[in-house]
Amino acid sequence: MNPISNIWNHPRTSAAGLLIAVITVAGVFSQQGVTLGKAGADTVVTLVSAVATALLGLLARDPGETARERQVKSAEEAARLGVWLLIALLVPLPWIEGCSGTAVAQDIVNWTPSLESAVATVDSTAALLAPADAPIFAAATTGFDAASNLLVAQAKAYLANPGAGTLAQLQAQVVTFEQQVNAALLQAAKIVNPASQQHALAAIQAVGTIVTAILALVQSISSKSSVARMAADSTIKLAAVRPYFDDSRSASIVAAHYGEPLALAQIQIARTVRQTMNAGF
Repeated sequence: MNPISNIWNHPRTSAAGLLIAVITVAGVFSQQGVTLGKAGADTVVTLVSAVATALLGLLARDPGETARERQVKSAEEAARLGVWLLIALLVPLPWIEGCSGTAVAQDIVNWTPSLESAVATVDSTAALLAPADAPIFAAATTGFDAASNLLVAQAKAYLANPGAGTLAQLQAQVVTFEQQVNAALLQAAKIVNPASQQHALAAIQAVGTIVTAILALVQSISSKSSVARMAADSTIKLAAVRPYFDDSRSASIVAAHYGEPLALAQIQIARTVRQTMNAGF
């Protein structure tokens, strides 16, 4: 018997009613074109986190369950997984859904301190590598500082003047930086020393996670033709560098930035990567 279906249809469990209420509210917001911005996104995350706690409490204390059923670990795990999947459907991705151009521009600017910090970490990582590996890493990441500075400046310019011209510049720069990061990952993967390779990939991935988030944000306010052009300019595809990404590390960065649960960030990372690859990147 499907444990999720059993819980959903159980006459003594109010999880279905609770979910329906939240879905109804979310649907009304969506139909009315309501965008909540950063503060609103935090509020929704808090709300759904509370809903998750309530749901998991209901699942753990369902009065209709027998002692035997409560002892079946696999059913409990499946139920919890089902709850998280429902949460993923309820909470919008902060960086690709339901935002105006101004809100997206502000979100990009909000990412820039983290981007600058990640690039500074790249600059200091060469000292942690074996002597033979440091030059490879330095060559692979040359230009990160300039690319980061330009992206930050163009994000601020678009926020100040969200027009077609500043958006085109932002589109071009985020793709340029994304390609630099992808190329650097491929080069760092050639480092043979395991410790050096781990340090190199971790430093580059931190930058790549943020650039990918910004790329997704830019896509969300770009026309289909612009996204197609951006994808065409991305010659090193995300699929080529995915083996060198640690999704748990990326999720930690996203969760810390948006102040959300790590499990939710992991789901969002997976959705973002899938949608970005489907767009041709």
